Amino acid sequence: MAADWTTDWRPEDPGFWAATGRRVARRNLLFSIFAEHLGFSVWTLWSVVVVAMPADVFPYSVDQKFWLVALPNLVGSLMRLPYTFAVTRFGGRHWTMISALLLLIPVLALTWAVSHPGTPYWLMLVCAASAGFGGGNFASSMTNISFFYPEREKGKALGINAAGGNIGISTMQLFVPVVMAAGLVYGGLMWLPLILAAAICARLFMNNLAVARTPFRAQFATVRRLHTWVMSFLYIGTFGSFLGYSAAFPLVLRIQFPQAPVWHLGATATVTLAFTGPLVGSLARPVGGWLSDRIGGARVTAACFVFMGIGSYGVVAAASAAHLGLFLASFGVLFTAAGAGNGSTYRMIPAIFAAKSPDLATAKRESAATLGIAGAVGAMGGFYLPRAISDSYTVTGELGTAFTWFGVMYAVCLSVTWWCYLRRRVFVARVPSLGYATV
Repeated sequence: MAADWTTDWRPEDPGFWAATGRRVARRNLLFSIFAEHLGFSVWTLWSVVVVAMPADVFPYSVDQKFWLVALPNLVGSLMRLPYTFAVTRFGGRHWTMISALLLLIPVLALTWAVSHPGTPYWLMLVCAASAGFGGGNFASSMTNISFFYPEREKGKALGINAAGGNIGISTMQLFVPVVMAAGLVYGGLMWLPLILAAAICARLFMNNLAVARTPFRAQFATVRRLHTWVMSFLYIGTFGSFLGYSAAFPLVLRIQFPQAPVWHLGATATVTLAFTGPLVGSLARPVGGWLSDRIGGARVTAACFVFMGIGSYGVVAAASAAHLGLFLASFGVLFTAAGAGNGSTYRMIPAIFAAKSPDLATAKRESAATLGIAGAVGAMGGFYLPRAISDSYTVTGELGTAFTWFGVMYAVCLSVTWWCYLRRRVFVARVPSLGYATV
């Protein structure tokens, strides 16, 4: 069993890293991914449940369904700030265990709600909102893992950690419909043993790092940094898009193309193509981090916003022409670019603070806090995008208006990326012990 607090942690020391650090860091990364994977699965669980609800039992309008899909994202984004700072207060091992156990609340709430057809809609919203507990897990996991790895490997490590969590959306959208063939309640009950296993594994195999313990005052210093808010805005464009599209895609696909292929398993279980979007986005995330380690996060981020603009236009054209193939391909571009952009923007944050901070300890502390703040602000996009799509359907009867504005948003994000980090290599700085690095 890991000690309560690990006091000797020197990942930038090559000898320490080779002898001890890499093994410990990988072990913590593995079980962090397990817990975070469950967090993402529970966070977006209602995106599948809403589609599976029988219309005669739960007679909700399209707008009401989009509220059930979007509200967990709003709550989850708000949970990310306290979850980020909880790691530096309680330790990564302790908080991973606690945050895993908190997932019992939304899965039990879901189980109760779908087994009581007469549940008032407002109470159904409360049950859906509780899934936001899963959204906080990502912020605490990323903050925790950022302390384990040296700067030269941080992009890859954070990308793998994030991808392992993000992919929980696609595995949930693939397997939960199959399980719910036995009843809607099993969409919640199936997670109980996995949640308990994640809490136990965190207790037995993870570490609390003493170097991560930071007073709140020191952490909040990052809110005065301009780059904290610039990166938070860019993260709305990348992660906010990934999360929003992941939550809305099953319902959008059902509404826009009811004839889309489905796989029937048994008498009642059906699996749609919706899980493929979050899957490719999740797999692209570590690629974005890996590329950023080599050519610079700002370059990768800018390219991602270009492709996201193209994908948005493709969705508008496909919906107008009722072309399923183009529709799926355009969403594939959106998910892939958003996923890679998630990795590149998160890699930019440590590089920025390594260049701007007076010492490496301050850089690690402020970049960890910024990861949480950017994660919280960026996740707001996961609420805004489904609501914008719903409003577009309500007002115009189609989704073209929403995706036109999404394209405008990506153009603005591209401009901000170029102005702040790309024009004439304005941001090249000395990173202690690592030589010259560009954002």
